[in-house]
Amino acid sequence: MGDLGWLTARPVAHRGLHDAARGIIENAPAAMAAAVAADYAIELDLQASADGEAMVFHDFTLDRLTDAAGPFAARTAQELEAIAFRGTADRILTLSALMAQVAGRVPLVIEIKSAFDGDTRLATRAADLVAAYPGPAALMSFDPAMLVEIGMRAPTVVRGIVAQEHYGGPDWPGIDAAQGEMLADLLHWPRTRFQFINYRVADLARPAVQRFRDAGMPVLAWTVRTAADLARAAQGADQIVFEGFRP
Repeated sequence: MGDLGWLTARPVAHRGLHDAARGIIENAPAAMAAAVAADYAIELDLQASADGEAMVFHDFTLDRLTDAAGPFAARTAQELEAIAFRGTADRILTLSALMAQVAGRVPLVIEIKSAFDGDTRLATRAADLVAAYPGPAALMSFDPAMLVEIGMRAPTVVRGIVAQEHYGGPDWPGIDAAQGEMLADLLHWPRTRFQFINYRVADLARPAVQRFRDAGMPVLAWTVRTAADLARAAQGADQIVFEGFRP
């Protein structure tokens, strides 16, 4: 796997070092700047614009975090860049703009969002950008298909799997029990060849996770918010993805 010590060397700020009470919104430029200033690594999310650009945003819709509404993917990159996060002057970033802002000062741990519909174009775009970025950066996703695409497109880019123990409900449409078990136990490894794991902190005791960790696979724990989470992460992970406090 090579030396991935940079991946676990410092805590990872979930969606940047955000604090809505102070007007610092998740995945916004101010959250990225705050994380850099505090010397934390940055976890961030990618969604695709209508014209295929990789944009820094978590949700599939604009409604929760902006005064705009509707599907994120219905807007072009230029249109999205003009949209401010609610109550701030910060606007939605392209991944290229985020990389220029951070400029290699702290690691980037980048999650590619997916509807599990077989569309891997966002992974292709992200892989191209990360492959050309001179700073420390990794790509990850819940969707194994994204990792397969990254491995084919840019095999030198570090790739990881995001996972948890249980899948179901409206957040996971189309994922049946068998597929959920496959995802939880990381059984796609022969196809995806992920190089690190980012696993839900409450589920770290899953035997499959600890088998990979015992074999030397770096394990991150998401999302650590409480003292109990910290205790679980100390037992079962090599680093935390945190929010709501400063470790």
